[in-house]
Amino acid sequence: MPERLTPLARRLRREATHAERKVWNMLRERPLGFKFRRQQPVEGHIAEFACSEVKLIIEVDGGQHFENAEDDARTLKLEAAGRTVIRFWNIDVHEAMDGVYDQVADALRALQHVQQPPHPEDGFQE
Repeated sequence: MPERLTPLARRLRREATHAERKVWNMLRERPLGFKFRRQQPVEGHIAEFACSEVKLIIEVDGGQHFENAEDDARTLKLEAAGRTVIRFWNIDVHEAMDGVYDQVADALRALQHVQQPPHPEDGFQE
């Protein structure tokens, strides 16, 4: 972790928004079988939630992020580095948490499938 990001990451953990806390409560007990870290430095940025096992980053955004060019550039940089970034609006977290959970679960399943070689019983032939 770059030294300059450590204090910022700690501060962001302490000052999490209500929506970020709700998502963290969903992820922290590993209900989906994957370990997430919050406010984790990744590729020179701080990802709100990161699963290194499948290289998934989850961001929770308020209205100030609407059509934000910096967010777009950051997402492109992270994706170019092999990460998958999914974003949720605060309103989605507050009003449709089941849908947020389902989207995260779908992304994890898809990424897990991509990173594992096909099993011979699945019709894979050499």
